[in-house]
Amino acid sequence: MDIKGKLIIIGGAVDKGSFTEVSFDENVANNLNFFEKGILKRIIDESKHKLDSRIEVITTASTIPLEVGAEYIKAFNYLGANNVDVLHIQKREEAVQQEVLDRIEAADVAVFTGGDQLRLTSILGGTRFHKILLEKYQNEEFIYAGTSAGAAASSGSMIYQGSSKEALLKGEIKITSGLGFIDDVIVDTHFVQRGRIGRLFQAVVTNPMVLGIGLGEDTGLLITGGTKMEAVGSGLVILVDGTQIKNTNLTDVSLGEPISISNLVVHVMSQNDTYNLSNGELIIHGESINEIVD
Repeated sequence: MDIKGKLIIIGGAVDKGSFTEVSFDENVANNLNFFEKGILKRIIDESKHKLDSRIEVITTASTIPLEVGAEYIKAFNYLGANNVDVLHIQKREEAVQQEVLDRIEAADVAVFTGGDQLRLTSILGGTRFHKILLEKYQNEEFIYAGTSAGAAASSGSMIYQGSSKEALLKGEIKITSGLGFIDDVIVDTHFVQRGRIGRLFQAVVTNPMVLGIGLGEDTGLLITGGTKMEAVGSGLVILVDGTQIKNTNLTDVSLGEPISISNLVVHVMSQNDTYNLSNGELIIHGESINEIVD
């Protein structure tokens, strides 16, 4: 299918606990520091009507939606985008209200905040609101942007729990279905800072056809056409490719025992690097040696 929409998934800023951003209420403004590194501006630039695009901020993942929503509006307004509002959907019945559906139908961009991705999938999954989002992403110049929980929930498969410390013990990572904007990938956030490489290793070894994507803080991916991924922001994106795995003891060990993996391939991306999901080609867009010498 020729996908007309774009995904912008971001690694978030601050995390506490198992994949939730409960520390948002301590310092909301600092938790949105990726704005200062150009990712928010990139969302505006990639949108259909630029500064005039209709932007809806969805705070469903957050337990303090009013505070988080206000910070997003402030950040967008600072960059000159003033056609912005917040949708505080906290219950499933609110996701089917006609006023809410009309607003998302009219949106050019939907921004999903951090928090708990299980709140996103359990409250929005399968509703008319969710289906409109998917239809717009597939058929219109529409942007789904998500940070932290919003990024983790964007794919078909979603990590929702699992400690970094015990990530390579069989059964420690919990996976469920996400919102399904992109297939054959699984996303982990706050990646480099929280040392979550083991979580992604286990997620990939259980289903090697799925590409693991680890997003660092203040770092994201712009995905166009459902296949071309460009790294944006100041940090690193880690890709874990399991298609070349030669051997693993995954099915031989008991729950709680260590997992061994042979020939797992890892790529590292930074700003402006691109990766094609169709053919696995990574292009690094760094400075040449001559440019550095000069």
